[in-house]
Amino acid sequence: MITGRQVRAARALLNWKQEMLAEKALVALTALKRLESERGLPTHESTRDQVRRALEAAGVLFIDSDRGQGVMLLHEAVPRPQQTKRRPALKR
Repeated sequence: MITGRQVRAARALLNWKQEMLAEKALVALTALKRLESERGLPTHESTRDQVRRALEAAGVLFIDSDRGQGVMLLHEAVPRPQQTKRRPALKR
């Protein structure tokens, strides 16, 4: 299960504001704020799941080992525009 601390760290790596993550995860902003709160207020498991999936889709890896918890940015999942090869113009 992801923690609020991990979510905040993941947003920092991606340079996302809470509003952006809430939009991408399709959750209410108040639910995200509750998830990220220091007090660890209860949230629905589906909210945690949607937030986790949105962050993982952006390249975040959640780490939970015997040495601790954390996050790592594997890659930035920013779609790059496809470059098309241009054919040389025909001379007439």
